[in-house]
Amino acid sequence: MPGVCAASPAPLTTLRAIAALTNAQASRHVPVSFEATVTYFRGYDADLFVQEADTAIYVHTATGLKLVPGDQVLVRGTTHESFRPFVDGKEVFRLGHGPLPRPERASIAQMVRAETDCRLVTVRAFIRSADIVPDSRSFVPAIYLRMIVDGQQVDANVDSSDENTLKDLLDAEVQITGVVSGHFDNKMQQTGILFHVQSLADVKILERPGFDPWSLPVTPMDRMFTGYRVRDLTQRMRLEGTITYYQPGAALVLQEGSKSLWIQTDDYRPLRIGDRATAIGFPDIENGFLTLTRSEVRDSSLPAPIAPSLFAWRDLASGGNLSASHIFDLVSIEGQVVTEVRQATQDEYVLEAGGHLFSAILRHPGSLSRIPLLPMKQVPLGSRIRVTGICMLADANPFNGDVPFNILIRNFDDIAVVARPPWLNVRHLMLLVGLLLSVVIAIGIRSWFLERRVRHRTAALAYLERRRSRILEAINGSRPLSEIIEQITEVVSFRLHGAACWCEIADGARLGKPPLRITSQRIIQHEIPGRSGASLGTIYAAIHRLNRPRPEESEALSLGTNLASLAIETSRLYSDLVHRSEFDLLTDVPNRFSLERNLEALIHDCGQFAGIFGLIFIDLDRFKQVNDQFGHQVGDLYLQQAALHMKRQLRPADTLARLGGDEFAVVVPAVRNRDDVEEIALRLERSFDEPFSIEGRELHGSASVGIALYPDDAGTADELLSRADAAMYAVKQSRHRGGQMPAEDSAQDLAHCA
Repeated sequence: MPGVCAASPAPLTTLRAIAALTNAQASRHVPVSFEATVTYFRGYDADLFVQEADTAIYVHTATGLKLVPGDQVLVRGTTHESFRPFVDGKEVFRLGHGPLPRPERASIAQMVRAETDCRLVTVRAFIRSADIVPDSRSFVPAIYLRMIVDGQQVDANVDSSDENTLKDLLDAEVQITGVVSGHFDNKMQQTGILFHVQSLADVKILERPGFDPWSLPVTPMDRMFTGYRVRDLTQRMRLEGTITYYQPGAALVLQEGSKSLWIQTDDYRPLRIGDRATAIGFPDIENGFLTLTRSEVRDSSLPAPIAPSLFAWRDLASGGNLSASHIFDLVSIEGQVVTEVRQATQDEYVLEAGGHLFSAILRHPGSLSRIPLLPMKQVPLGSRIRVTGICMLADANPFNGDVPFNILIRNFDDIAVVARPPWLNVRHLMLLVGLLLSVVIAIGIRSWFLERRVRHRTAALAYLERRRSRILEAINGSRPLSEIIEQITEVVSFRLHGAACWCEIADGARLGKPPLRITSQRIIQHEIPGRSGASLGTIYAAIHRLNRPRPEESEALSLGTNLASLAIETSRLYSDLVHRSEFDLLTDVPNRFSLERNLEALIHDCGQFAGIFGLIFIDLDRFKQVNDQFGHQVGDLYLQQAALHMKRQLRPADTLARLGGDEFAVVVPAVRNRDDVEEIALRLERSFDEPFSIEGRELHGSASVGIALYPDDAGTADELLSRADAAMYAVKQSRHRGGQMPAEDSAQDLAHCA
């Protein structure tokens, strides 16, 4: 049912129950909690064997306890599958110490059938070899024994590194007590029997050999066969010679005169090539050659180097005559390097000599060796080299004719370069062809880049010329100055590959795109010259500090300043011309042309929105007499004062314009009726009430005004001016008739006015 959890299974509490599990059952990680006695413990490998009565099991645990055989422990963990079920110990507790289970005597048949697996067993054995070998995982040294039990080979690991005991074990009959397990391959298939022995105290010598194996008479290498037996009745033999090759934990070669022998050994102790050494072991046949197996070696530390002889390929490959064979001999041979390759287990140089190929091989140190792996020696291909090493057959029978061989070298010093590769060879020809091809490709690429660069440069120049032409058109077309300056800064930025560029107009705005931060920028600038000599402004550009100054920077800024100078001067000239065309130069108020254009615009707007506006026509009274009596300079000043007085009476939206001579007009927009216009006209008349102070004189003046209203009085600009002029003239005539102003003033009247 949902929400109901299955209960965890109860842990198994006895070794018998755990041992009764099948691998399929153990693979379910069944929990266990049991007590048992320690029979073997190796902490650095996390190996623990426990036993209770006649039932035992292996426990893999990384406990920090220092357990010894006889300790009573409580183990908690889970089961796992393997060759047989074992326990992954999560927790181990020491409960106390007691006697070990009684070791049982077992036959080799029982051990092979795994009937005594993980149990404490004692057997009688003959020691065939004893070496100190480092552990494959922790590199902790231990004694490794190869023994004969009931005529079959059995191995043992003894947790000790006492070298002094090794000499007493060879060929001795011993009683050995330890935990039995199997030797396995990578598919967990049993390949042999292995004893786990806690200490040397568990190896008891029952009968020592009748003689010291190291005191055996030295047997000539070609007489070794006399000691060979098929049913392992072979007696140990002792040989002497010079060490010419040594691979720790695997093999070495001893050579004595013209004789040499391959010797198998598990020893990892350091041996020096070139020293005299003694080896004892058992003769055997390997690949048709006598070898010494399960050997022990003693280095005398007395140098007795052997000088290798130089051979040709034919000398080493020749077969059919035993005396001509140089297998296992220290030899030298020359050849030309064809290829070289580093593999997982060895470095190999393939050589050619006399049209035949052979290999010079340097085997890597084993995983248990402390010798570091050096980089492979690189030899130029095609070099002629001399290699020195042990001649080895390449899986062929030397009695059937010429056979392939390899040379086992000891280190990279066994390789000597005799001649560098000739310049003219296949490899160099290929390199030359490749170089020429590369040059052709490089030339093609460079040509493509140059062409591309020219195209880009041409396109950039064309783009700059188009932008320059547009800027000149904008200057001639009287476009806004700010818009033109923005375009100029963009052209300079493009010329400087996208650098930030901006322009500061003298007493004006900053235009362009200045950088947000200039801390990491190098600022360059160029003043914009004016015709009068005064600076019109400055153009700036921000370049990254890492970029060195280049001539194109000055060229780009010069281009920008020239265009900016032309734009600013033209803009000012245009503004002056526009002002001159629309304003009266004397009074600085709009002229008749400007007034008429203003009237046309107002008529259009008022026609669209049904609006009204007024026009006031103004004529200055007695202005001719001012010119005649005081001169035209005073007359001009009088006109300027009159315009200034009238402008002060107007609203911001009203426009005063000079029509010519002493005639003015005022456009009055935004009025509601005629009264609004008449009120402004009255204010204009009153602006002449106060005298004008000109060059120390006080001149009294007056003005006659007339008004017209759109659209009541007229519908066009000309009609409005005519109606307002007529209205003004009518006012002037009425004032003459009323005696308010004489038609013509005498000099005396003017003086009085003055």
